[in-house]
Amino acid sequence: MNLTAVEFMFLVYFALMNVGYAIGLTTTVRQLALSIRRHQTVRFASLLTRDTHKPISLLVPAFNEEATIEASVRSLLNLRYPQFEVIVVSDGSRDRTLEELTLRFDLHPVSMVVPLTIRTQAVRATYRSASVPHLLVIDKDNGGKADALNVALQYARYPLFCALDADSLLDEEALLRVARRFADDDDLLVVGGTVRPLNGAVFRGGQIVDLTLPRRAVERFQIVEYIRAFLVGRTTLSTYGLLLIISGAFGLFRRDVVLQVGGYAHDTVGEDMELIVRLHRHAREQRRPYAITYVIDPICWTQVPDTWGLLRRQRDRWQRGLMETLWRHRRMFLNPRYGRIGLVAMPYYVFFEALAPVIELTGYLLAIGLVLSGKFSAPFVALFFLLAIAYGTLISFSAQSVEVFLRQRISPPGDRLRLLLFALLDNLGFRQWTLIIRFWATLTGPLRAGQWGKQERRRIDTTDTTPDPPPS
Repeated sequence: MNLTAVEFMFLVYFALMNVGYAIGLTTTVRQLALSIRRHQTVRFASLLTRDTHKPISLLVPAFNEEATIEASVRSLLNLRYPQFEVIVVSDGSRDRTLEELTLRFDLHPVSMVVPLTIRTQAVRATYRSASVPHLLVIDKDNGGKADALNVALQYARYPLFCALDADSLLDEEALLRVARRFADDDDLLVVGGTVRPLNGAVFRGGQIVDLTLPRRAVERFQIVEYIRAFLVGRTTLSTYGLLLIISGAFGLFRRDVVLQVGGYAHDTVGEDMELIVRLHRHAREQRRPYAITYVIDPICWTQVPDTWGLLRRQRDRWQRGLMETLWRHRRMFLNPRYGRIGLVAMPYYVFFEALAPVIELTGYLLAIGLVLSGKFSAPFVALFFLLAIAYGTLISFSAQSVEVFLRQRISPPGDRLRLLLFALLDNLGFRQWTLIIRFWATLTGPLRAGQWGKQERRRIDTTDTTPDPPPS
């Protein structure tokens, strides 16, 4: 049985991908152990009393977010952190987003003069809350998420900023846990935290009080995905300095450096990844020491799509954003000037992220062709795919085992068993379905540059509580 060069390349690709999974799992367990030991020696109360934390501006772009904006803002105002402000930008919302904010937080117009160094759509008005002085709301013409973030970035007062999605909620300790990394490292540019699905969580008084599995299968599959992607994928890439993505739902940045590189790009649907790659590129070209990292324990909860149609549009947009960013910064690919980012990270994201749908789907077709041509027997190919499925399931099971050690986790035993079932099913149809969506996005992406597509939000139920202002 002789293999052609193409068939040999597919086998090498499969082997490398699974070796990467194994390295990732080992790295994650090691990092989790370090994180647990760190928390055993540094208690939350002591972190609050230390005078080493830098003030933070929380930036929340909001377009038609009337269903989620109150819960999101209350969650942020309940955060335990010595000094912060919340800036919500209504990006030309056509629903009652601004009215909800005005009603719930007693907003009043204020006059502000801010030097703008990044061009954005016009600001219509600014409002400050009479009951919560550190809440600022900006109403502007619609310009997209990146435009709204750039406005908030320029109105921000503090040296660090955290960009958050309006349908996301932060764990009350998340900001403190992620911000302390800046106290330990002067070269740090960005820190990202863990993002987990909010669907199925019980939310009260601005905080998660219980976690159960959501009702729909599409939501359960995404829980499996998020656990695997963050606890294994990003932990590994961060450990080896190869991280090119900090989720737009939760990342803490140095404001001065982001302003230096021009803020968020307007002409891509992957503005969060594009900014991270541009920061890598800027730092490497300036020959300055820097770090961009991810930490496991700070958690941001975000609403994930609860229908197959919404999920399809989201994955289509993510794939196009990935392709746009890699193409825009193609100069870095295999370029020694950019060190491990150019020589390792860029090839990894090209071959194992961006081109994975093309390669894996072609692999399925190739396997069928090998059987039909008589080169491989059907039982051999079936065993090969069973091995691949078993290995993928093992990685998902292991990631969920790691999740057990996090502070907030799905606790009902029945729900945990159901989640294991979905980890198995993930490799028996769901993964292949997402590959097809991403494959189509890869083919048609250049024709739809910058198109976001329709998004829908579900209301987040919350108990009304008015937080006290943070200590100054």
